[in-house]
Amino acid sequence: MRSYLTYIFLLFFLVGFSQDKTHTSYIDLNYFKGNIALHNNDILHLIEGHPEGYILSWNRKTFGYNNWEQRYNYPDYGVTYVYQNLKSDVLGTVSSAYAHFNFYFLKRHMMLRVAQGIAYTDNPYDKTENYRNIAYGSKLLSSTFAMLNYKKERIFNRFGLQAGLSLIHYSNANVKAPNLSTNSIALNIGVTYNIDDVDPVYKSNLKDVKEKFTEPIKYNLVFRTGINESDVVGSGQFPFYIASAYADKRINVKSALQLGADVFFSKFLEELIYYQSVSYPEEDVSGDEDYKRVGVFAGHELFINKFSVLTQFGYYVYYPFDFEGRTYVRIGLKRYFGKKIFGAMTLKSHGAKAEAVEFGIGIRL
Repeated sequence: MRSYLTYIFLLFFLVGFSQDKTHTSYIDLNYFKGNIALHNNDILHLIEGHPEGYILSWNRKTFGYNNWEQRYNYPDYGVTYVYQNLKSDVLGTVSSAYAHFNFYFLKRHMMLRVAQGIAYTDNPYDKTENYRNIAYGSKLLSSTFAMLNYKKERIFNRFGLQAGLSLIHYSNANVKAPNLSTNSIALNIGVTYNIDDVDPVYKSNLKDVKEKFTEPIKYNLVFRTGINESDVVGSGQFPFYIASAYADKRINVKSALQLGADVFFSKFLEELIYYQSVSYPEEDVSGDEDYKRVGVFAGHELFINKFSVLTQFGYYVYYPFDFEGRTYVRIGLKRYFGKKIFGAMTLKSHGAKAEAVEFGIGIRL
């Protein structure tokens, strides 16, 4: 199945994307090998060898024909397929697909790739067949991928080389327990192949020009939802609902600052409160505690074309039941449909401990 996915990936992007006068494309293929980082002592028994695999990507180059391309030093965007053998009979193998951006530094010799996607593991936790896999509680996982490479294109005809460091994170964000996750840190080396003979000329009409940008304060309403489970294996998956309201102020063409509030209706907490009240009397939980929470947050939004990167830091002002501490973090992506409506996919966590993947829809007034 994996080989078919690889061949389909190559065929799709070689023949399915026609080029134009403002963009070109290239493919890169990388081999990697490294280690699983010990971020939690409970996963020590899962680290048996040195994970290895390959990274196959299609990249679309930009040349400044849109203003946002010049603002971010002509990034690439595209899709990536990763296959990883975790060198563990318990963890098995993982295949994943991502959407990514490549950002360039040091005269375009250094490339930082950031990607978000979904992964499939062939050997998740099973209470009878694979009870030792406390890292992956489900077959489908959320995955974040980053790569820092030194890169040189067109060394020989259309072929080039790149090498560097990659980080691959797998977690289902508590959609289903257990969920201790893994972080693979690896060295990678690979080749690039430019699909087109010649690249267009970079436009630089924004160079040395200070872009003026003014916008009044905007008000946002967001509804988020999804499913998750507490850390108690087998306690069940429950829906959650989050209502958010915040104001944002664009401070320049790239960034906006935010201030707002969240109301959380997390049904898994209702089940956890009941479970602790009947199973752990020493925890002093009565069972009547409210499962709802209210938080206030400050945040930042980085605008990249129709997408934006969201970062928010929050504090629970209404916190009747203690779960993972009073502070929380939300990071993720937004996609605007017009000037007012947007969709969002975000990860909410308490430090390094994920609580939920949130899918949201909102309006910016």
